[in-house]
Amino acid sequence: MIDRVLLNGRIHTLSMQQPAATALAISRDRIVAVGDDDTIRALIGRQTTVDNLDGRTVIPGLIDAHIHWEGVAHSLKSVNVFEVPTKDEALRRVAGRAQSAQPGEWLVGRGWTQTMWPDRAFPTAADLDRVAPHNPVYLAAKSGHAAWVNSQALKIAGITAQTPDPPGASIQRDASGQPTGILLEGPAMMLVTDRIPSLTPDQTADLMIEAQRLAWAAGLTGLHDYDDPSCLIALQILRERGDLGLRVVKNINAPFIAHALALGIRHGFGDEWLRIGGLKIFADGALGPRTAFMIEPYEGEPGNYGIAVTDKEEMYEMVSQASAAGLPSTIHAIGDRAVHDVLDVYETVRGEEATRGIPRSARRHRIEHVQIIHPDDAHRLGQLGIVASMQPIHATSDYEMADRYWGERARWSYNWRVQQESGAVLAFGSDAPVEPFEPLKGIYAAVTRRRPDGAPGPDGWYPEGRLDMETALRGFTQGPAYAASMEHDLGTLAPGFLADLIVLDRDLLAIEPDEIRATQVLGTLIGGVWRHRQFD
Repeated sequence: MIDRVLLNGRIHTLSMQQPAATALAISRDRIVAVGDDDTIRALIGRQTTVDNLDGRTVIPGLIDAHIHWEGVAHSLKSVNVFEVPTKDEALRRVAGRAQSAQPGEWLVGRGWTQTMWPDRAFPTAADLDRVAPHNPVYLAAKSGHAAWVNSQALKIAGITAQTPDPPGASIQRDASGQPTGILLEGPAMMLVTDRIPSLTPDQTADLMIEAQRLAWAAGLTGLHDYDDPSCLIALQILRERGDLGLRVVKNINAPFIAHALALGIRHGFGDEWLRIGGLKIFADGALGPRTAFMIEPYEGEPGNYGIAVTDKEEMYEMVSQASAAGLPSTIHAIGDRAVHDVLDVYETVRGEEATRGIPRSARRHRIEHVQIIHPDDAHRLGQLGIVASMQPIHATSDYEMADRYWGERARWSYNWRVQQESGAVLAFGSDAPVEPFEPLKGIYAAVTRRRPDGAPGPDGWYPEGRLDMETALRGFTQGPAYAASMEHDLGTLAPGFLADLIVLDRDLLAIEPDEIRATQVLGTLIGGVWRHRQFD
C-alpha cells in the first residue's frame, strides 16, 4: 500500500541513476518509487495521502556529522555569551542572570571567544567576581576547549596555586602562580564541571525535544553525537517514549570505551533511529585557545606548539583494540601535528586490519575537524580510506584567527577541497553548540568560503578551497550516511531508502550562491512523517 505521494516537485535525488524527478511514493517509512507525476499518480490508492509540492524543491534530509547534542539541549537554558563582541557584554549577561538566581546557584553558559574582543586577552575570575559575587560561574569558550570561571567555582573545585596541571591540559596562572580563572582543555575543565549539579536524564530529554524542533526547522533529519553517556541515556528515554524524531549515531568517548568493549558492543548496534558509531578520542586542543597541536609554533609565540591531549602511543593502543573489537575510531585532530600523528596511527591499524582480512569499508575511521594539515599529509586521508569529518562554518568563523596564528600555513587549513580531491569521503557538520546547527549556513560556507556579511570578499577566503553545490550537499547527506554505514538507507532519494527529505523554497542547484542565505526550509519529512511543515 502507498501511504504518501509527493507530486509536482523539483526533486534532486542525488542518485547517479536518476538524478532528477518530479514525484515519489512512500510506503510506511521508505521510498518505493521515484519518477514523473503521471507514473507516480498511477500508484495512488484510496488511503494514500497526496502532497502537492507546487514546484518546490526537494533534497535528501540533511545530516549533521558532528554535533554535541546534549550540549545543544542544555544551551537552551544557559547564559548566552555566544560570540559576544566584548568582555563587558559577556559580564553584562552574567550579571543579568545573577540577579534572578538564588545565592549559591551555578550560572553556566558558553560561547565566548577572547579573540573577538578588542584586546584579545583572556578574561579572569576577578572579572566574574564583580558581577556574580554570590554564585559560582562556569562559562565554556566557543571552542569548547577552554573555560572561564570565577573564584567561587575555583574554590568549590579545590583549584589553588598548588593544584598540578592535569595531563593533557593546563590551569592558567598569573605571575605569582595563582589560577587566573581560565582552564584549558577537558581534563582541567572537568575539575569544575564535575562539581556542577547535573540535570536528570528526563530533564535533559525534555530539553532535547525542544532542540529537536529547532533541528527539524533547520532541515536536519539526523546527527552524529559526540557527548558523554548521559546523552545516550536521554536519547534512549526519547526512544522509549516514542519521541525521538532524528536519526542519531552515538559515538563513545574514550573514557568509556573499556565498558563498551566489555559488553561486546559493535559499530552499527541499534536501529535506524539510534545506533552506535565508533570510539571518540581527542588528539589535541583547538585554535581559539592555541592548544591545537602544531608541527611549528604559533605565529608570535615561539614556545607554543599546542597540547597533545592524548599521547600517540595511547591513541594507537585504543584504536587498535577498538578495531579488533569491531569499532571504527573517530579522532578529534585540529593542528597539523595532531593530524599527522593520527594518520600514523591509522596507517598502522590499517595494516593490522589488512592482516586480519578486514576490508577498509568495515572500519570507517574518521578524523574530526582536520582544520590544518601539512602539505606532505594532504593525500593521506584519501589514501588510507579515512573519512574527513569537517565543519565548513568553522572556516568562515575562524579565518582571522587562522591567518593571525598560522600565517602562511593557513592556506592548508579548513581545506575540504584538498580532501575531496585526494579521494577522502567528506562528512560535514556544525560542531554545535560551538556553531549554529543550521546546515544551510554550512553549505553556504562550503560553497563560498564567505561569512553571511560577505567577508572577507567576493571570492572568499582561499577561494581554491570552494566546493560546487552538489558536492557540498553530498557532504551533508551521503558523506554522513557512509560514515555511519547507512549509505543504503540515507542520503539518496531512491526506492528502498528511508523517506527522509526536506522541502525548500528555492532550488539550491540553480540559484546564485548568495541566495543560499535566504533559502527557507518549508518542510522536513522523516520516515514518511512530516515533522516540520510550512506549506499547504
